[in-house]
Amino acid sequence: MPHDTEDMIQLLLNTNKEQEQTIVDLRATIKELRSTIANLNETIDELKRKIFGTSSEKTRRPDQEEGIQEEETVTVVKEHTRTRRKKSVRADLYEALPIKEISCDVPPEERICPDCGSPMEHLGYKFVREELRITPAKVVRVHYMQETLMCPVCRQEDETMIVEAKTPTPLLAHSPASPDMVAMVMYQKSFLHLPFYRQSKDWMEKGVPVPRETAAHWYNYCSLEYLSPVYEVMHQELLAREILHADEVPCQVLHEEGKTATSKSYMWIYLSGTDGKPPIILYDYRPGRSGDYPIEFLHGFTGMLQCDGYSAYGRIEDVVLVCCLAHCRRKFFEAVPKARQKKLKLLDINSEQELAETVPCSLPKKELHSVTVFSIWNVSTKNFHRKNENRNARKQNLPSGMNSGHGWKPWSLLAGVSLKKR
Repeated sequence: MPHDTEDMIQLLLNTNKEQEQTIVDLRATIKELRSTIANLNETIDELKRKIFGTSSEKTRRPDQEEGIQEEETVTVVKEHTRTRRKKSVRADLYEALPIKEISCDVPPEERICPDCGSPMEHLGYKFVREELRITPAKVVRVHYMQETLMCPVCRQEDETMIVEAKTPTPLLAHSPASPDMVAMVMYQKSFLHLPFYRQSKDWMEKGVPVPRETAAHWYNYCSLEYLSPVYEVMHQELLAREILHADEVPCQVLHEEGKTATSKSYMWIYLSGTDGKPPIILYDYRPGRSGDYPIEFLHGFTGMLQCDGYSAYGRIEDVVLVCCLAHCRRKFFEAVPKARQKKLKLLDINSEQELAETVPCSLPKKELHSVTVFSIWNVSTKNFHRKNENRNARKQNLPSGMNSGHGWKPWSLLAGVSLKKR
């Protein structure tokens, strides 16, 4: 300890400076830790939302929402006001089912008045209750008996004239399968996801031995023979639309020739847009992810193709590629602070709701009334009108925009951010 007063003062001043610097460093550390904790909490919340939250990105058009609105009633309780939807009655749930009325008549011996003994007259029927009845599947053996006619006059003249009636053509030659039986096999396999070996057990319970190999043969043969023409007609109708959507998903196929069971195959999905026409969804199985597959399937299509950023779609000629808004709107939603995400419609691109706060920017405050992201649809519509110019450019070996064959950059179609006044 210094004995001089000035040295003591100087020591205290230095100590105070060190403590002040320590306090500043600790405050900065606390601020940094708080920011780290907040970021980690947001990361955990985002992971929880992806694992346990809503993952569907289906949206409804405004005209659809108007048609499905249900009547709501307001119930006032002690602490808050709660909106409750009107419950569906039983008549609404079963309105599509046919009705069979069973009359419960009074027995003849009870149709006499117990007071005066006079015969009672019919007054009418009243509804008492209803129940649902199901008719179990029943297999019946159907024998087609062909009628044969013979001319007796010609027979007397030693000339036999025989005429036979026409019979329906069998669905499969030399097979007992009928159209409704094969339709049942396809329904259980495709819609109920019931394996063939379980179907075989179910058929055995009905008294019909149908091995799994037989059911699989019925499924494959009838699909190729009777459903392939329908598929081709739908394919041509799909190519005539103006807007299509495309995507590919990996799948595994057992016992595929030339491939192991663990190797990846791909199911390519093509579907029509919401153009008001009957929707079309077609699946095209391919053993790989080559860009030749969509080129072959979409041959003759000259409209807009909405897809992801896979470079194979950029090799398709005479189409206008449209970015998938679902891929970019996820990032915009994730950029919103977690405290405000609950107030927004999850991933609903049709929502007109805006954020209350403005987005920080170096532009003047009067221009920060709202932020609007350019729709890729509008950008691609302009490209659609320039389709003929791009086609001519390709014929002259000139760059033709995003369809130049070198892959395409979907994010380059985003027009960034447009700041406009309201």
